[in-house]
Amino acid sequence: MDVSQYLEIFLDESKEHLQNLNTQILELEKDSENMDTINEIFRAAHSLKGMAGTMGYKRMQNLTHDMENVFSEVRNNNIKVNSEIIDVVFQCLDALDEYISNIQSSADEGENENTAIIERLNAILNGKSGGGEAAPKEEAAPAEEAPKVEAPEAAAKAPAVNLKLAEEQVHVLSEAIKQGKKVYFFDVKVQDSCILKAARAFLVFKAVEELGEIAVSDPSAQDIEDERFETNFTLIIISDAELDKIQTAITSVSEIEKADGKLLSEADLTGGGAEAAEAEAPAEEAPKETKSATTTAPAPAKAAAPAKDEKKAGKPVVNRTVRVDIEKLDVLMNLVSELIIAKNSLVSAAGQDHSQTSSFNEQIEYLESVTTNLHESVMKVRMVPIESVVNKFPRMIRDLSKKLDKKMELYMSGEETELDRTVVDEIGDPLMHLLRNSADHGLESAEVRKQRGKPEMGSIFLDAYQDGNNVVIEVRDDGNGIDVEAVKNKAIERGTISAEQAATMSDKEIIDLLFLPSFSTAKQITDVSGRGVGLDVVKSKIESLSGEVEVKSKLGEGSTWTIRLPLTLAIIQALMVCIGDEKYAISLGSIQTIEDVKASEIKYVQAKEVINLRGAVIPLIRLSEVLDAPTNKTKDDDMVVVIVKKGDKLAGLVVDELIGQQEIVIKSMGKYINKCKVISGATILGDGEVALIVDANACF
Repeated sequence: MDVSQYLEIFLDESKEHLQNLNTQILELEKDSENMDTINEIFRAAHSLKGMAGTMGYKRMQNLTHDMENVFSEVRNNNIKVNSEIIDVVFQCLDALDEYISNIQSSADEGENENTAIIERLNAILNGKSGGGEAAPKEEAAPAEEAPKVEAPEAAAKAPAVNLKLAEEQVHVLSEAIKQGKKVYFFDVKVQDSCILKAARAFLVFKAVEELGEIAVSDPSAQDIEDERFETNFTLIIISDAELDKIQTAITSVSEIEKADGKLLSEADLTGGGAEAAEAEAPAEEAPKETKSATTTAPAPAKAAAPAKDEKKAGKPVVNRTVRVDIEKLDVLMNLVSELIIAKNSLVSAAGQDHSQTSSFNEQIEYLESVTTNLHESVMKVRMVPIESVVNKFPRMIRDLSKKLDKKMELYMSGEETELDRTVVDEIGDPLMHLLRNSADHGLESAEVRKQRGKPEMGSIFLDAYQDGNNVVIEVRDDGNGIDVEAVKNKAIERGTISAEQAATMSDKEIIDLLFLPSFSTAKQITDVSGRGVGLDVVKSKIESLSGEVEVKSKLGEGSTWTIRLPLTLAIIQALMVCIGDEKYAISLGSIQTIEDVKASEIKYVQAKEVINLRGAVIPLIRLSEVLDAPTNKTKDDDMVVVIVKKGDKLAGLVVDELIGQQEIVIKSMGKYINKCKVISGATILGDGEVALIVDANACF
């Protein structure tokens, strides 16, 4: 059994514990007396330490051990939490994050001992009365006392020995006893809070094999390796060593709660079959009693009930959730895509042949229902809450508050909003840039805010919510807002625009200059901002995800940055239209209404075609001209206009005719065709034709 097989699980679990620690430390900074928070921090640090030790990452284990010691003293009210402890612990978390990043990239934690941080932790421990010895002693006491209390009791009444041995196993063990060797039965229990049970069992096997030979294990070695056991497993060991020595070797493995042993005789072996038959029911009861007695343990409590039921049914214990590689989901998604294309082909064929029976049409409808449900199910599997991304931002804002010497607070809502995993993986950097922008450029200093009658504490808001087939994420602040004149002057100074152009530009057009590469209004370059890297990255990244970003600002009151993203990038509902003899698809997510417009209703504003639709002036965009596609219509013909929306702006796309709504699979156009921004991809229709997908956002 190779411990490296647990690397992916270790990384996933470590990141979760690290994020939990970041969140809990922030809570502790607000309420330093909250014992629930302190206990949660201690448990997370303890779990990280155990996991690192199991995987052999000694530096990571040592750092978390010292951090755990500090919180052991905090739990015992020997140390009071203050700003110094909070700062040191955050340094610990940054160091642990560095270890995890190194492990992820090279499977090695690196050479950084983080001596300075460990010295600061020990200084905190030694700064209290009585020195820093109390925590380790208190932590060690239960571990040392457990064998001392239970071993004599075990020797007196011995563990319940239920041997289920084959005839050849009995023969081998009997021969060993005749040759003067000792045969031991051990009942080993792993702590309920243990995360990597199989890895702990593996270390027990290694420790025992240095002293003797493992003749029998129950469950089998393979089942133990696959973690198909609860907390107990039994071993029959042939050894020359004494029972105490083997027992010590087993209990020296971290997170092994106890190891009850008994020296077996030939009578035990020969009577084992009958004894096992009689004792089969009690053997099932023992784990259940153990589990019910420990269901209050923090980590495994959630899994206790289902695991017990499965054990009762005689099935192997398995997790109720699975981690699935995103590439495997991509393969599944592609198969669903092909199924939808096949369904569209059948629908197309059924529509052309009017002699088809009603039964065939019913089967088509059934297939359509199945593919739609399958698509929705796959999408739900791929959907994850954006919480995994935004949880790191409160810590970032805290650090920025100290670095910029500004008072600020981050308020978040809608963390449970779900997005496609591929989108969530990419959205972190744009959101980080926007939050840093609000902290540095948006919020004023406490003195300026006080002069303006604002609270000294600046507020930054991160809100997420679903809007139809899109997810909207807003980053807003109650700061200074964007100084349009300053942006205009900077753009003129850099030669981005001329003074004449600036005079005719609207405030919105000037603010949009902020999204240009290398554009920054910062007066000095810092490690927070001023290098002109940020908003252009935000815009390009969001647009690569088929999304859009816009900003609203009011000088002196604050700014709001709005990101709108599609729920999925793979399969969408679209409106199929014709321009000449070509078919095109427009995503339903961007369509507001469809209008029949007479040629006489067209007006002109600055030499551009517009229509007045229920009081709103809407510019017209003739897709035949944008796409350079021949049209069957003349300028005097009545028009079919698809009204699309981008943010607050509306536009009317003029098409020749409508085909109808259809579920389509988005296929990438590849790197060779990336200059036409109006086309975002292509799809394969039921008749085998390829239709281009129009990106309505790019038409504005």
